[in-house]
Amino acid sequence: MTDYNTTKSKPLRVLVSGGGTGGHIFPALAIANALRRRDERNEIMFVGALGRMEMERVPAAGYDIVGLPVAGFDRKRLWRNFSVLVKLLRSMYRARRVVKDFNPDIAIGVGGYASGPVLKAAQRRGVPTLIQEQNSYAGVTNKLLARKARKICVAYDGMERFFPQENIVKTGNPVRADISRSEISGREAKAALGFDPDKPLVLVVGGSLGARTINESMAAAASDILSAGAQIMWQTGKLYIDSYSGMASGRSGIKISAFISDMAVAYRAADIVVARAGAGTISELQITGRPAILVPSPNVAEDHQRKNAQALVDADAAVMVLDSEAVASLGETVLSLLSDAGRCEALAANIKSMAMTDSDEKIASIIYGLLQPEK
Repeated sequence: MTDYNTTKSKPLRVLVSGGGTGGHIFPALAIANALRRRDERNEIMFVGALGRMEMERVPAAGYDIVGLPVAGFDRKRLWRNFSVLVKLLRSMYRARRVVKDFNPDIAIGVGGYASGPVLKAAQRRGVPTLIQEQNSYAGVTNKLLARKARKICVAYDGMERFFPQENIVKTGNPVRADISRSEISGREAKAALGFDPDKPLVLVVGGSLGARTINESMAAAASDILSAGAQIMWQTGKLYIDSYSGMASGRSGIKISAFISDMAVAYRAADIVVARAGAGTISELQITGRPAILVPSPNVAEDHQRKNAQALVDADAAVMVLDSEAVASLGETVLSLLSDAGRCEALAANIKSMAMTDSDEKIASIIYGLLQPEK
């Protein structure tokens, strides 16, 4: 077997599968970029789900991607799952062809609909597989795939509940390089975004599509937050921008947009962040060390966002407001933190202490290690 850790080794052929949300896509791209930094000759192919955001984001980052017709099961309307099963069978067939044709040295799954068919096909062909599990509570697919995975890279302690302990490596979740390496000060960041550097800023994000409850909660609380002397940078998501953009009309100290393109600067500018509790967002909050109010989405598998948030609450590293209570209490929670500098400092210090840096490079090293010849 070729020694992939030497400068004279042949390039790797790496298959990366998964996506669906930024929480899956950004770690996948970070791992791919780390592998390319090791050797620009490395061939990296992505496999995603047709119609999902990875089909745009991955090519924009300079990588090829193949789409599968896979879709998630409808847990509430079971009669709709016949078409889902048909799509799954088609995806499994397509995944087998992709694995055979690309002939990867290793296959990596980052979660999302496409991960299951691709990693299963790779394992059947004897291709080494690696799972990158972002959440504190593993999904059903990853638990099944982990039985034959060579390594499972995780971000939380206690993951032996779900995976074989001997194959677990705690690496943390890779985050976007611009976020992890940004050195701009808070005052500089506020000024760059058009805010007053001397006033606190509340950053509100609910993902690229948006979070209905967070938007409704901020609509109810915005006036009180502004009256308290704070500023608001509010990402509604593209599904909700038309409903809320008018709230900034004629008012100073509030900016509302569908999408924030430079999250590195936005995080540095923020004194408090209001967000969902996806694993990617939490990793970014840990890296940037920002006091956070987390509103977990109730519409995710195994309620994993609530479990993610609870892990931080247990470490006194974040505040959690349940989705069902957010409209009534989120504004009050924001105001309480704005008036308690000591509490904000403690939350910032505690969440910062949980950060794991250079996760992408750690995972790249594990990949090379798996492909080394046995001594």
